[in-house]
Amino acid sequence: MLAYLLRRLLYAIPILIGVNLLTFALFFVVNTPDDMARMQLGVKRVTPEAIAKWKAERGYDAPLFWNGEAAGLEKATRTIFFTKSARLFVGDFGAAEDGRDIATEIRTRMGPSLAIAIPTFILGLLVTVSLALLLAFFRATALDFWGVVACVAMMSISGLFYIIGGQWLISKVWRLVPISGYVEGLDAWKFLLLPVAIGVVAGIGSSARWYRTIFLEEMGKDYVRTARAKGLSESVVMFRHVLRNAMIPILTGVVVVIPLLFMGSLLTESFFGIPGLGSYTIDAINAQDFAVVRSMVFIGSVLYIAGLILTDISYTLVDPRIRFD
Repeated sequence: MLAYLLRRLLYAIPILIGVNLLTFALFFVVNTPDDMARMQLGVKRVTPEAIAKWKAERGYDAPLFWNGEAAGLEKATRTIFFTKSARLFVGDFGAAEDGRDIATEIRTRMGPSLAIAIPTFILGLLVTVSLALLLAFFRATALDFWGVVACVAMMSISGLFYIIGGQWLISKVWRLVPISGYVEGLDAWKFLLLPVAIGVVAGIGSSARWYRTIFLEEMGKDYVRTARAKGLSESVVMFRHVLRNAMIPILTGVVVVIPLLFMGSLLTESFFGIPGLGSYTIDAINAQDFAVVRSMVFIGSVLYIAGLILTDISYTLVDPRIRFD
């Protein structure tokens, strides 16, 4: 297991380098340092001197990937890519284009993102797995048929509909909770209740239908027929055997999502005015703040790779037959 984990960690290095290179190239294909200077200076007819000064102050006056005028290793190190992107591998996120420290912003905004993501994840998992077990238990009945119809209908509706419809009905018409905003402390639940509820409801259709398919596949296997032949009740078969053996494919989707909870939800935080990492990323994209964008993409890549490794580890806990050499 240790050798396997070391190999996976070594594989992650070229992946992160490739993601870094791709993000860097895509951003600067769309926005040159001159374009970034004009946007940040906030004027259309900015002088070349002002642009050159802005670029020099922020380190954008160097070549992108290769500095032919430098000597030795400085040909690669005295470039925008090395000074802006390579230092992410040592945890140095630097400062945003507005001067604020990115690491500080991430620590500040991580709390609101987790306050939405964790309850949504836990409640959504409990609701969807329970509903899928119920539909599988009453398979080939009217409850199963109409449950699948409802799931297909729910997964066919855009997530924006749930957000806008929930804000209109629950906040504007019924006036139960605030329509948007966020405050620190115990009063935060008033602002989190609606986005969490919408997040859970929006994910029921696709997740419950997928889990139901997994349970039905397990129920058709030989060990289930053997358990029934031994006289075990259907509820014992479902919860002691089917659910346990269905955890492997479920963990594939669940464990990978856990690290990405730190990144926040782009749509939810933007529509509800939650000052989390999701809205931070959207604001950075709108402002063409490359420093923030590359930091968030890098963190997302690291967390995703960590999620894949956690998935592999969780397999060995659920199924003892799986071993990694």
